[in-house]
Amino acid sequence: MSDAPDEGLIDLDLTRRSAGGDRDAFGALVIRHQASVYRLARLMVKTREEAEDVLQQTFLAAWRAVGGFRGESSTRTWLLTIARNTSLLRRTHVAREPIDPTPIEELGVRAGWGGPNPEELAVAAEQRDLLVAALAALAPDDREILTLRDLEGLPGIEVAEMLGLSLAAMKSRLHRARLSLAVAVRREGSHATD
Repeated sequence: MSDAPDEGLIDLDLTRRSAGGDRDAFGALVIRHQASVYRLARLMVKTREEAEDVLQQTFLAAWRAVGGFRGESSTRTWLLTIARNTSLLRRTHVAREPIDPTPIEELGVRAGWGGPNPEELAVAAEQRDLLVAALAALAPDDREILTLRDLEGLPGIEVAEMLGLSLAAMKSRLHRARLSLAVAVRREGSHATD
């Protein structure tokens, strides 16, 4: 049995101390969660510079609001929600990209139903650059849900709450995003071999 303290308890302690004005505790929270916040921001906005701005704005907003943190979700989920909202505010200045009207059955065929599933395709790709290019080719909403659920590993119910969706709607959107990622991986993979 591990003697390591529960990560959630560490975060809760650091959050409570931060709410009391402890800048060192807040600095520890930043160090613990900056990679996750940056990863989400990078996939939601167009440039690295914008993602870095979102990262800074997220932690500034968190510092200002930490006294109101009620602990209804994990500290990580709270920070990612702030990052998501900050990223969405940046995107409101850019016209929303239309949702792909491709029927789900067609996406399934293009994703290779009957062949390797999207997870196997991602593993087979082996090259991080291929996955990064495929993720970048997705609609922002698809990148967002894949990042929250699959990359950050947030529980489905928390992702649904963050996105303002029912659990069933979140699962449907996640399935569609995974299929779209499989299509993008195949497309990017074929470009790489041309």
